[in-house]
Amino acid sequence: MFRTRKIALSTNLAIGCAAAALALAAAPSIARTDDSMTAATPAAKAPLIPRESLFGNPTRAGGQISPDGKWISWLAPSNGVLNVWMAPTDDLDNAKVMTKATDRPIRQYFWAPDSASLLYIQDKGGDENFLLYGVNVETGVETTLTDFENTRVMVVGGSDRIKDKILIGLNNRDPQYHDVYMLDLNTGELTELIENNCYAGFVADANLDVRLALQPNAQGGMNFFKVVDNEVEAEPFGSTGLEDSLTTSPAGFTTDGKTLYWLDSRGRNTAALTAMDVETGETRVIAQDEKADIGGSIRDQKTGEVEAYSVYYLKNEWVALDPEIKASLDFLEANLTGEFGISSRTEDDTKWIIGNDPVVGPAKSFLYDRTANTLTELYVTRPELEGAPLQPMHAMELKSRDGLTLPSYLTLPPGSDSDGDGVPDKPVPMVLLVHGGPWARDGYGFNGYHQWLANRGYAVMSVNYRGSTGFGKDFINASNLQWSKTMHDDLIDATRWAIDEGVAIEDKVAIMGGSYGGYATLVGLTYTPETFACGVDIVGPSNLETLLSTIPPYWAPVVAQFHERMGNPNTPEGKQLLIDASPLYKADQIVKPLLIGQGANDPRVNQAESDQIVEAMKAKNIPVTYVLFPDEGHGFAKPSNNIAFNAVTENFLATCLGGRAEPIADTIEESTAQIEEGADFVQGLKAAINAD
Repeated sequence: MFRTRKIALSTNLAIGCAAAALALAAAPSIARTDDSMTAATPAAKAPLIPRESLFGNPTRAGGQISPDGKWISWLAPSNGVLNVWMAPTDDLDNAKVMTKATDRPIRQYFWAPDSASLLYIQDKGGDENFLLYGVNVETGVETTLTDFENTRVMVVGGSDRIKDKILIGLNNRDPQYHDVYMLDLNTGELTELIENNCYAGFVADANLDVRLALQPNAQGGMNFFKVVDNEVEAEPFGSTGLEDSLTTSPAGFTTDGKTLYWLDSRGRNTAALTAMDVETGETRVIAQDEKADIGGSIRDQKTGEVEAYSVYYLKNEWVALDPEIKASLDFLEANLTGEFGISSRTEDDTKWIIGNDPVVGPAKSFLYDRTANTLTELYVTRPELEGAPLQPMHAMELKSRDGLTLPSYLTLPPGSDSDGDGVPDKPVPMVLLVHGGPWARDGYGFNGYHQWLANRGYAVMSVNYRGSTGFGKDFINASNLQWSKTMHDDLIDATRWAIDEGVAIEDKVAIMGGSYGGYATLVGLTYTPETFACGVDIVGPSNLETLLSTIPPYWAPVVAQFHERMGNPNTPEGKQLLIDASPLYKADQIVKPLLIGQGANDPRVNQAESDQIVEAMKAKNIPVTYVLFPDEGHGFAKPSNNIAFNAVTENFLATCLGGRAEPIADTIEESTAQIEEGADFVQGLKAAINAD
């Protein structure tokens, strides 16, 4: 919920400290179809892909190369929990585990600029109070670098020039604001640089000098201030209003500090990549696209100048500005199938780690030697998927009733589309899978949830409804104050399209999603109660008033934007908007089956959001199935928990839509799942509980 785009300030240091939303699906192995669970659909002839293979631990993932090129690291299970492993670049068989996580998987890690240590962030039970840890490469000694209670670390900057230090933000003094510190990675010493009492973020240069401060304004936008000698200037040098707040942000300095890059939608619809002369303020446009915001960029390792940029409309496309980078990208495109991206680069830029998404196969990781022009496969993320009946994803454009173009993605059950035109030979049951955010987007590529649900016999549609990011500010701003209104209309229009085009059976469409997608599910079953056959709500809010009153304190700097886009609870008009858009107050309208999954430690969407609507339904004797995980937050990080909830989900959908499902078996026992309500409403669930 409330995911916003983060700009990487350095291609060497890709360090996002926001918690992942829903756990991504993993790769499957092949299992024999359980005939007793098989529906009369084309998919019934395909092998049933086991949940364990889709949602369990990957064999390896997250490959990175150290800046000095001596080591390759990755995430892999150790005693069943994802940990960081490392091996010499020329001897991957001589690998050793570097971290000692025994409960929650490590999902975000990175190399220190000096290659002397591996760094990772970890929270407790999904509370998103992330701490920073370091592991010395030579000694294996692990250190808690931010040893504080109830503190969330943010990485402000790193540099190839000052390799033994990084800039971090800590909210241990005031939970609303992150003070800026210099962290010595060798000694652990913290030196405070800026005490922060009003700023949402900072931008540093290659010398680890803080150069910019970002402060939210009353309009729901952002003011930009220069910082000199760790003092923020009194007056901003630029600003945005609400309309540009999600599409305009600084994107880092060149190494000499003379040029500041921006992703900037001011004066245009889509965000352009621009370069501003710091001294004069003169700005030039490097790249722009009519349909999509400029996305990522590749920077020169020495100068920090942009060498290539990406445009992501239906699919991601790279455009090279530098001839050598172009040659490398052309080589990769010619030798890889599907989508690819650069995971990490050595300091001298001679070696890249490439992540490859074949779309209908398991992800792979390669070492690309740019000097020798060779591509060496490092690993297959989930080898169990090789040979599995994975299905292509169809990218398409749909139209809303008021004329907006909705970039969308559709996956069909195996055997249902004999001519491959993206429309099944006859209509099939469908799951409308709604992304979270809402300020995020669905994209093209391998999607474990698409593959899982398609394998069970369902068409799966993901729609970039208005408010989704990446398609310009007009598309985002069309969602302002439209929760449960035109945002929901877009989902209904996509469903209608699928029915009219012969993709979906009219009375066999489910709605499902996490975070905002969970909210959309609740809206679907309350505001349009006859449209969907059933719904699956994962960590979705039911009451927008209580949602906004319980957001994490470190979101306080941007709460004005939430008020402008959703409704301001401090005004009578805004409060009424929130009430009118809250499914809780329409719970008595629910007439179709509902499954809810919730983490007890969720800091974004508190457990109370699920508890409230469950209690409202119980008061009206409306059936609901409610699964609670006491050791999870905003989504289910532990594979055993994710597998358990998805076991319940697919059997719930089989009950509702008639598709296939693996038996729940012992997944509940192997997880921390608590079935709070409605075990009787999901096939096999009560038996699984009693078997415990």
